[in-house]
Amino acid sequence: MSDRILIAGGGTGGHLMPALAIAAALRTATQEFEPVLVGAERGVEAGILPTRDFRHHLLAAEPIYRRTWWRNARWPFVAWRLFRQLRRLFDDERPAAVIGTGGYASGPVVWWAARHGIPTAIQEQNAYPGLTTRRLSRLARHIYLGLPEARALLRPGPGTTVFDTGNPITPPAPGRRPAALARFGLDGTRPVLLVTGGSQGALAINRAIAAWLDAGRERGAAVIWVTGRGTHDQFARYHRPPAVSVIDFLDPMADGYAVADLVVSRAGMITVAEVCAWGLPSVLVPLPTAAADHQTHNARAMAEAGAAVFLPQAGPSAEGLGAAIDELLASPERRSAMASRALARGRPDAARDIVSHLLTLARSSRPFANGHKILP
Repeated sequence: MSDRILIAGGGTGGHLMPALAIAAALRTATQEFEPVLVGAERGVEAGILPTRDFRHHLLAAEPIYRRTWWRNARWPFVAWRLFRQLRRLFDDERPAAVIGTGGYASGPVVWWAARHGIPTAIQEQNAYPGLTTRRLSRLARHIYLGLPEARALLRPGPGTTVFDTGNPITPPAPGRRPAALARFGLDGTRPVLLVTGGSQGALAINRAIAAWLDAGRERGAAVIWVTGRGTHDQFARYHRPPAVSVIDFLDPMADGYAVADLVVSRAGMITVAEVCAWGLPSVLVPLPTAAADHQTHNARAMAEAGAAVFLPQAGPSAEGLGAAIDELLASPERRSAMASRALARGRPDAARDIVSHLLTLARSSRPFANGHKILP
């Protein structure tokens, strides 16, 4: 029977997808440890994890609200139930190590593990570390950074080691393109525009794309439009495959990347990491309310590298976003140059590197291995 490694993260796709990538890489690397995923009952993972071939647990974790602070009044009731769930989780699984990939689903799990002497790790995606990473960095044994700029903003403990690994993603599989074309009913003869606002969607981007389509400006391109579940009903009328496929949530996103010639998206670091690994040109529209405006920093860095067009949210109108799309669809040469620069920034093996460090951490918790004592 394998020992277990808990991989906690979720709430949004930006925290869940790294957890899934690490779980897949761990399963590929060894049968010595079983990956067990932990998420939140109210997160996007509640609908996704049951479709994946991993054991998982869903907890009563909820976000801590900063602007609508009065919604935190529920926390005394949530905390009691969550405490009982955590105790049962750790009693049942007895993990050798725990890694958190951020979000309100991971914080309580990483905290509990660290307080009970279980080796812990944190994977931080962004240049500006999230609240979970900042608060728990002193307790973690390992921190895996998606961007090295985050190191200066952390206060790791004396027993913490920080690694610059890049962000964990599912490595590109070019061989999936024929099946992905079939999924969307495409024949590969016209350029494909992939539009995504992340697991929550992006209303500003969706409205701009709707106006762009209303103006008939797709000019022979095929459009795969991932609206997000919250606003899908508003835009479902544009669904006319194979010319325009309107989808609430695309799983796996790799099917979209496999057929795309141009991507329009938010600028979360997992999306940026995936776009770079697949070598795709992009138009990035950062979420202006993201913590410390980190998406703007991500998008600006990509634009300065020549890999993307940076468009502030004030710009995605039928004219602003539409003009950027029109120009790139009309210029295969520019798309090719941007794709090369994106590919140069890609780190498709980040999940494998993280797992290598994580296995060292998990094995350190065993009193003996191969007859020799292992010291933490």
